[in-house]
Amino acid sequence: MSKRVLLINSVLGFGSTGNIVLNQAKEYEQNGYEAKVAYGRTFKVSEDKKADIDKYGVRIGNDMDVNFHVIYTRLTDKHGLASTNATKKFLKWADEYNPDILWIHNIHGYYINYELLFKWIKSRPDMQVKWTLHDCWAFTGHCSHFTYIGCDKWKFGCSNCPQLDQYPKSITDSSQDNYKRKKKAFTGVPNLIIITPSNWLKEKVNQSFLAEYPVEVKYNTINTDVFKHTPSTFKQDYGIQDKKMILGVASVWNERKGLNDFIELSKMLDTTNKADQYKIVLVGLDDSQIKDLVANTSILALPRTSSAKELAKIYTAADVFVNPSYEETFGLTTAEAQACGTYSIVYKDTACEEIVDLRKGIAIEPGVINIKTVIMNLYK
Repeated sequence: MSKRVLLINSVLGFGSTGNIVLNQAKEYEQNGYEAKVAYGRTFKVSEDKKADIDKYGVRIGNDMDVNFHVIYTRLTDKHGLASTNATKKFLKWADEYNPDILWIHNIHGYYINYELLFKWIKSRPDMQVKWTLHDCWAFTGHCSHFTYIGCDKWKFGCSNCPQLDQYPKSITDSSQDNYKRKKKAFTGVPNLIIITPSNWLKEKVNQSFLAEYPVEVKYNTINTDVFKHTPSTFKQDYGIQDKKMILGVASVWNERKGLNDFIELSKMLDTTNKADQYKIVLVGLDDSQIKDLVANTSILALPRTSSAKELAKIYTAADVFVNPSYEETFGLTTAEAQACGTYSIVYKDTACEEIVDLRKGIAIEPGVINIKTVIMNLYK
């Protein structure tokens, strides 16, 4: 009888983590394992991804469960402590599936009760457990990132959270209780290994209550059969073939991802006598952000693309890629841009600094003026 592996993540076949767990399931299967992926939320995906989800996926709960978990989080700040019935039903299935290996990814995302999950994990001391952290939520009392505001309460015990307006948003503060409950739930697990996509995040884990576990660094990989120098008519399609294209890409844009920095950069470029030589292209904006940027003629505002091949064409067309994110635990877009041969600019004190290839990129101190300086030096 083949061994069984169970992976858990908020999504399957969608976004970076959803594709990571799907690829892991396929790899385990190729190595002779039976593989399943438990997930909580659904998104529109391609037909081939639908087939993969049908094959490997085991959904935890349904849309109603997710919606209730969102409302519960907003009202109580107790994210990850709803979805009780959905979690119990899933764990009954998991007992019957009886995995030899459990590989956890994101357990936040409004779909699973982490206390019930870890109680089940601790009841199976012979099961090998891996936990890939893609952010910092597991060891804070509320947030998934804290660098932007310089908060270090997570090191000793959260309270009076200054980021209730950030994911997972709430109108009340339960950060002190959340911290204690996470610490109790997540510590004391036999055979658990934590995996981080960067040394930056490993360092943070080692300063947290998860420091009792061994931590391995495994950088996220990209598909270099797709992300490579690709023939592209992107500039011609948008009538910017005579301009230097400054590219930014994100799945979600906000001030922490550097959206305001790009807007300030556009203003700075407008004050130069070379303003008409540049065009900022931002990919991944939502409808309201695109509407807000209509009047900014220095920025071409585009929605998210679900096609990796189209994205590779955009990366290749760019003259320079800029990732001005203040909070990155890896920086997948930077790796993708560099694989397409595009010079990349990233901020220091993030995981992007680890992955930028200094032969075709640079890590700089955060600040729009520093981005402008580098770009101007590139195209004197």
